[in-house]
Amino acid sequence: MDFIKYLMIPMVLSLIITPFLKVIATKLEVYAIENERTVHHGKIVRIGGVAIYISFIVCMAIFMKTDMTINGILVGGSIMFLGGLIDDMVNLSPKQKLAFEVVAAIVLMIVGKVGLDTIRLPFGIQINMGLISVLVTFIWIIGITNAVNLIDGLDGLAGGISAICLIVIACLSMEDGRLDIPVMSLILAGATLGFLVYNAHPASIFMGDCGALFLGFNISAISLLGFKSSTIMTLALPILLLIVPIIDTLGAILRRKLSGHKFSEADKKHVHHLLMKKFGQRNTVIILYIVTALFGFTAYIYLINKTAGFIVLTIFVIIVELFIEGSHMISSKYHPLISLIETIKRKIQKLFKKG
Repeated sequence: MDFIKYLMIPMVLSLIITPFLKVIATKLEVYAIENERTVHHGKIVRIGGVAIYISFIVCMAIFMKTDMTINGILVGGSIMFLGGLIDDMVNLSPKQKLAFEVVAAIVLMIVGKVGLDTIRLPFGIQINMGLISVLVTFIWIIGITNAVNLIDGLDGLAGGISAICLIVIACLSMEDGRLDIPVMSLILAGATLGFLVYNAHPASIFMGDCGALFLGFNISAISLLGFKSSTIMTLALPILLLIVPIIDTLGAILRRKLSGHKFSEADKKHVHHLLMKKFGQRNTVIILYIVTALFGFTAYIYLINKTAGFIVLTIFVIIVELFIEGSHMISSKYHPLISLIETIKRKIQKLFKKG
């Protein structure tokens, strides 16, 4: 029952703060920009992440005892939130936003002493990172921070997926007897769920970069703690939970690289854009929630039975790969698995004809 209060109290706090925030943002005229990439219409305020941030900080102060690691997360997260808020207000350049991300990551690594010294992979495989641990940790923090920000393209999408990931991380950590990770995860999930009431389609407020970057940063930090010190969490589990934003980010990098565009040049070929063309906005968000939850369930299966978890994961990965190729998410020329299936199919047909 104690864990329920960690989820409910920040949720209620966020529920109360968000309406007041809408009034303040409207007076300040901090509205989401409309262009050819966006799917919303009309004036919608975009600093809803402030409600998530305040609810999280207040509840962390109430429920958590601080140490160097917690301080690193709080200070780094605050820097990331501030950078996102400034961007929401005045539109920073990609380099300026990256500067805030770099500073926040350095604070987390130095003040919080968070890093990947050893990577645990499935089936008991361990890799000692040595000197490159700093680089891998840095890439993970920056990568996940931006991945969550990239999927913030539909009403309730980034917030819902983040909340699902955080709740699953909390449950996995409880299995390992941890207290710090579940409490932080549930507090952040609760703060996000309270805001999500107003952000669900049709949204009356957006979280903005201050919310998306803050969520991404904290998820990266919490997951680092999980598979750094836990006996059951491996690198594969956080990747499973964050599969949607990770695939979306990698797809965007490859797509823009192949087409000769900069990574900072946004487009409408993200996973959610492709699904929305066929299923609509509300259904697309629900589908991606389900996908995230299924991969989270796969993480649980892996904990119970590693072989079964690996088989389920392989099936899911094949389905995702087929979607990527079939939707031309990366390129119309990228279809290795489909080509392989077609080749095998033709060979089987030839064998039957000869027989």
